[in-house]
Amino acid sequence: MNVKRIVAKTSREAMRQLREALGPDAVILSNRAVEGGVEVLALAADDIAAMAPAVNDSPAPASAPRSPAPRMQAPEEQAEPAPAVTIKRRLIERVAVPSQDSAQLAQSVISEIKSMQTCLESQLADLVWRDLPGRDPSGAAVMRDMLAAGFSATLARELLESLPKSDAEQAQAWMKNTLMQRLQVMQSETDMLDTGGVFALMGPTGAGKTTTTAKLAARFVVRHGADKLALLTTDSYRIGGHEQLRIYGKILGVTVHAVRDAADLRLALSELRNKHTVLIDTVGMSQRDQAVAEQVEMLCQTGKQIKRLLVLNATSHGDTLDEVVQAYRTRGLDGCILSKIDEAASLGPALDCAIRHDLNVHYLATGQRVPEDLHLANRQALIHRAFKARTHASPWQLDDSELGFALSGIQTVQRESAVSLG
Repeated sequence: MNVKRIVAKTSREAMRQLREALGPDAVILSNRAVEGGVEVLALAADDIAAMAPAVNDSPAPASAPRSPAPRMQAPEEQAEPAPAVTIKRRLIERVAVPSQDSAQLAQSVISEIKSMQTCLESQLADLVWRDLPGRDPSGAAVMRDMLAAGFSATLARELLESLPKSDAEQAQAWMKNTLMQRLQVMQSETDMLDTGGVFALMGPTGAGKTTTTAKLAARFVVRHGADKLALLTTDSYRIGGHEQLRIYGKILGVTVHAVRDAADLRLALSELRNKHTVLIDTVGMSQRDQAVAEQVEMLCQTGKQIKRLLVLNATSHGDTLDEVVQAYRTRGLDGCILSKIDEAASLGPALDCAIRHDLNVHYLATGQRVPEDLHLANRQALIHRAFKARTHASPWQLDDSELGFALSGIQTVQRESAVSLG
């Protein structure tokens, strides 16, 4: 096996020399950058064909002994196949079951080809990103600002597809206005507190559901009085969970009822049908817990319309928020409440999740005080804070030379996921 090594200044020159030396059917084994150009290792097509072991079917030696006298053969003795048939059969067996060395070599060649494919795709994606500032500086500025603010690459690419031709400053203004238009918020508390109904606050552990329920209860009592409100809790797992809401209810003068299953919830709602508003504090659980679906089904089996509000922790990672929404929206969601706004270093991930999943943001929870730290969502203020310059450099911030590698990695993962699902 003769492996040809070619070193040239450019890939185009290397390929030209390769075709001249080994022909157009040569197989490239590796391709890497070296000092002064590129290095290509290739193998001729004839050498690849010669890797299959030769069939050893030599004729019998001339000195082989003969039968002393010819005789008639019985039909069953004539079952031995002809030499040509035997040679063909052995050739098929040899080709169908290659030797161990040939299989290892073939696997090595396949691995090299896959490695080259991944390397080339990553380099091409990096070149595309590096070429973007020169080809479309406004698009590069939008992509860079959105990723720096914590928005997803998916939403950034979606905005780039409809970005009008303009300079960088106009493009950034267009991007912020587009995000504000796509962000849905509750315009007035009349839509919730005055209209009334049954509301269930759902979400993972530690999102702040119980405190947010108490804040909503306090705001309702100020507007309509305690006798028109009822509080329910399904939190029978967490130690003190029921008592925490009961203490809030005692302060507000509102009764608190504990329910365990769908039957208890149906009975409680039937007894509280004369109440103007009922707030349900559900038990918190991981978005990966199978009991999430059971909790949603329990709310759907009461026979009454229950508006489900998802409490999203603004300090969580964007992927975590995306998993939470995917888990809790199996039967639909009526909106969300962003909690722990005061603790979040960046609002980009939470706003990105609300925009991509078309969630109506009802309230913002900005602290532990009841009921002061609960506010209506304001589009302009949220987008402004999301892109507000930080007082110190973030250790997670990528510079321009690293963004290409990050984006190429995202595209590679998406392609591999699509292949595995297909």
